[in-house]
Amino acid sequence: MKPTRNPALVIGGVLSAAASLLHIGCIIGGPDWYRYFGAGEEMARMAERGDPVAALITLGIATVLAIWSAYAFAGAGLMPRLPLMRTALVLISAVYLLRGLVLIPALLINRGDVTPFILWSSLIVLAYGIAYAVGTWKAWPVLSKR
Repeated sequence: MKPTRNPALVIGGVLSAAASLLHIGCIIGGPDWYRYFGAGEEMARMAERGDPVAALITLGIATVLAIWSAYAFAGAGLMPRLPLMRTALVLISAVYLLRGLVLIPALLINRGDVTPFILWSSLIVLAYGIAYAVGTWKAWPVLSKR
């Protein structure tokens, strides 16, 4: 039985694919893109120096995000089932949710004074995690049959 289309996982897959492409954009766009998207000054400086480490780290992140996108699309029934589907979707949901929830200790430790990058990236990634978690929960009965 093929999983049914699942809007939450489709949204999660699109968001992960967009994030993957933005990471590739940083490699192409160079130091200014690294700075704009909050990668940190050290990454921007590495890119300025032409150090391949910045591009390799960013490419690694883009690859992981693309794989996560594929899992979301497979869970939504838009592509063939991938290995360890249930486990992967649960772990992806957890990683996104935990990264998004970093905002809570950041607010507590910094007494509400967090950088715009921490605030917005946490809220955005939390939305990713919610999409994956809701989509995985909705797909679970079908995913459990395999």
